Amino acid sequence: MINRTYFAMFGSVAALAMLAGCGGSKTEEAPAAETAAVTEAAPAPAAVPAAPVATPAVATENYADFTGNANAGKVVFIQCQACHVLTEGVNRVGPSLYNKIGATAGKVPGFKYSEANKNSGIVWTEDKLFEYLKNPRSVIPGTTMAFAGIPDPQKRADLIAFLKVNGQL
Repeated sequence: MINRTYFAMFGSVAALAMLAGCGGSKTEEAPAAETAAVTEAAPAPAAVPAAPVATPAVATENYADFTGNANAGKVVFIQCQACHVLTEGVNRVGPSLYNKIGATAGKVPGFKYSEANKNSGIVWTEDKLFEYLKNPRSVIPGTTMAFAGIPDPQKRADLIAFLKVNGQL
């Protein structure tokens, strides 16, 4: 089936072309000066504004918007275990993660922190940890922590839930 809009548009264009070529029964030509004046006086076709480009909305991620699952967080914690443990007073490549909520960053006894971490002034709240775990280097520029972060907000909430259930925060 032929699209009616296409057929109507094509028919209109063909009719205009026929009328333009017809010229009627008049045999005289307009003087060149009049033609030039008409050409100059004719308004330029209006520019059609481009359709606005939609910019994606930046979604803010808030810890409160997620419900953490401690069992799923245990799986997420596996990647943390390369450097951290949950045992009080035991530091490895990274400091012990025992009892962190309410603690000030860069203050675990016996661990050598970067100056950036020691001087950050951050107090670890669940919200701050949620932000930090997304991209540690953006929260503490100059940190020596090599971990790139956890982009998935649900996985971050799950990890925090796991740490809370295990009495580590």
